[in-house]
Amino acid sequence: MKRTALTLLQAVIVLISLVVLAMLIRFPLTEGRAANLDLFSIYTDPFILYGYATSIVFFAALYQAFKLLGYIGRDQTYSSNAVGTLKRIKYCTILLSALMVIAGLYIKIFHHKEDDPAGFLAVCIAVTLVCIAAAATAATFEKKWKHATQMRDTHFL
Repeated sequence: MKRTALTLLQAVIVLISLVVLAMLIRFPLTEGRAANLDLFSIYTDPFILYGYATSIVFFAALYQAFKLLGYIGRDQTYSSNAVGTLKRIKYCTILLSALMVIAGLYIKIFHHKEDDPAGFLAVCIAVTLVCIAAAATAATFEKKWKHATQMRDTHFL
């Protein structure tokens, strides 16, 4: 892959990280659940704290993707480091999908009767499906790259 394309992809990952971080800071201030709370109470709300904890897994997956692009740029695509990075991306996406399912179930079960949880549940379903697709893709690449790494290592012996 060309170095320019890899740098562009890494820049996109950084941009996504910054946009999501800005949303994490700004969204609780405008969200309906916390609209009438003071600044301290907004950021100590258990559901908002759960969202921040879940975002750690998301940022870990983005960091691993950034590292993977670095390995590809240094022609270490079929190295054990790249395979391990793919494995960590797979685990992060599986964990993120499980955390989103838990959040959706929490909102479905404990929402106020006058609130409509359909929008949040739709977002949970969409994010879960994207995470499952990303995990399946990472698992496929991991398997193929692991096989290629083993073939390369046995070829040099």
